[in-house]
Amino acid sequence: MVPTGAYGTWPSPIDASLAAAHDGRPEYVGVVGDEVWWTEPRPTEGGRRALVRRRADGTEQPVLPAPWNVRTRVVEYGGRPWAGTVRETGPLVVFSHFPDQRLYAYEPDGDAPPRPLTPLSPVGGGLRWADPVVHPERGEVWCVLEEFTGEGPGEVRRVVAAVPLDGSAAGDRTAVRELTDGRHRFVTGPRLSPDGRRAAWLAWDHPRMPWDGTLLMTGEVGEGGPFTGVRQVAGGGDESVCQADWAADGSLLYVSDRRGWWEPYRLRSGSSEPVALCTGRAEEFGGPLWKVGLSWFHPLDSGLVAVIHGRGDTALGILDPETGELVDAAGPWTEWAPTLAAHGSRVIGVAASPRSAYEVVELDTGTGRARVIGSAHDDPVDPAYYPEPQIRTFTGPDNREIHAHIYPPHNPDRSAPDDELPPFVVWAHGGPTDRAPLVLDLEIAYFTSRGIGVAEVNYGGSTGYGRAYRERLHEQWGVLDVEDCAAVAEALAAEGTADPARLAIRGGSAGGWTAAVSLAVTDVYACGTLLYPVLDLEGWAEETHDLESRYLESLIGPPGDVPGRYRERAPIELTERITAPFLLLQGLDDAVCPPAQAERFLARMAGRGVPHAYLAFEGEGHGFRRADTMTRALESELALYVQVFGVTRFDVPLLELRK
Repeated sequence: MVPTGAYGTWPSPIDASLAAAHDGRPEYVGVVGDEVWWTEPRPTEGGRRALVRRRADGTEQPVLPAPWNVRTRVVEYGGRPWAGTVRETGPLVVFSHFPDQRLYAYEPDGDAPPRPLTPLSPVGGGLRWADPVVHPERGEVWCVLEEFTGEGPGEVRRVVAAVPLDGSAAGDRTAVRELTDGRHRFVTGPRLSPDGRRAAWLAWDHPRMPWDGTLLMTGEVGEGGPFTGVRQVAGGGDESVCQADWAADGSLLYVSDRRGWWEPYRLRSGSSEPVALCTGRAEEFGGPLWKVGLSWFHPLDSGLVAVIHGRGDTALGILDPETGELVDAAGPWTEWAPTLAAHGSRVIGVAASPRSAYEVVELDTGTGRARVIGSAHDDPVDPAYYPEPQIRTFTGPDNREIHAHIYPPHNPDRSAPDDELPPFVVWAHGGPTDRAPLVLDLEIAYFTSRGIGVAEVNYGGSTGYGRAYRERLHEQWGVLDVEDCAAVAEALAAEGTADPARLAIRGGSAGGWTAAVSLAVTDVYACGTLLYPVLDLEGWAEETHDLESRYLESLIGPPGDVPGRYRERAPIELTERITAPFLLLQGLDDAVCPPAQAERFLARMAGRGVPHAYLAFEGEGHGFRRADTMTRALESELALYVQVFGVTRFDVPLLELRK
């Protein structure tokens, strides 16, 4: 007979260090010769990103030893940091090294160490590079160059650039050939047509974010100098193109939301009117371009196209652009990350499910068979302790639908008393133009296996449900997101799923904003956890990075037109209304939500008698990457709930709450 224990008191084999060690996912898959390569996190190695190769015999090994860190800081959120090719001497990889942001070239089967291709610049500024493509026949790597000209968020330019592979630019910035003129604030890396004569790339400008409106540009490629005949062939206005690439027949494929959903289109040479390739499905074939170099489709040599698509959840499918027929890969996966590669009839991606974390998956389009080939989920604990999610749609104010994933408490070793309802924590995702995927997350399991439920809310403004759902948050940030999260929490309480007296809210970045505002303007939650949050709107636009420095114009409204909103909605202006305890977690190297925001907020809270704790972490930026940081953060969050919810546990480090 299973013992009975109060919610929140259950013992669990999923401790914080285990959850931290399995945080993150593989990214940026690629094919080098017959090998599959990707980057993956190393939380226990200072949070670095390792580049891993899977040899033809199935063995895996890191391409570069520690402390090499394959990651770029372009637009702060980064992007594709590596590219590879094969020469007579073996594989050649070009990568961005995070500490100095230089591009390096390396032959892993040789004896020489990585050699720099770009000049050394100041840490955190100077020159950054992303979304590279190696063109050995040209002796160059084409990529995005981000160049800082000053200290402010607006003192930066971005161009498509060509870096010599011979290393001549390592000490000479002028040896870098600029292929575009810098007229656009943001660009992605160029993709070269099969005949080598044309290039395509994306561009956008303030105040639009890339999901608001982007431009699909093409240009003619010459022997030297910049692209010529540059013109816009799609996008603009309220049309967001999130990816473009060339098909084997020379036609240009791209994904656009011109009809309300991100859908695939084809533009043939000499034509000005694109053809929709897959119509009437009311699904997304793309997503928000938070990082340069993301991919939701990949053209195959056969003329077919591998696509990631879905409504909320996603699947990997093979699309016939001639007939519109779409066949999905079989398998348990409910989420495919925006990264794809192909080699012959094989398609490689990164996928996860509620029972498996992100892993590298290979689909053989000839047989239809999909298999895990890398970073396989190894079930560090018995899967019986994993939560069983419920995919739900709730009704919010104005009768609007709200999508959410509900994870009730679950532990095979314990049951709860019949007369007790469980505590629940509402998770507000970041972005806010993003969403919570339906995947195994050991941080969620850390709570559910102890008897604390989790509700992930894809509030209005989330991606995955069409442009109209995404645009619900237009000028409503701090209102609609807060209402949607509260509606889910209150519905769970009303139906007897959650204890109405033991509800909490937590979120990171934009989700931290939603959590902080929720504590101020609602009485739904007993406490909250704020991770690297946005707290001060008037200060944030000047303090944050360039990509998001005009984001508030769509989320709140133009500051010159609605200055009152910037004061009325900001948590720093609402501190007198916050009475619930909270935990604030902040990275001291955060360039997106700088620690000055947290410090000003805490200064306003001082002396108000509200129990709270503040933990700041050296060496951490926007999103924690180090195992020791994530372990302490998770244990501290549990300690907050233990104290506020009145749970008896003796295995949680004490969290000192100050007033």
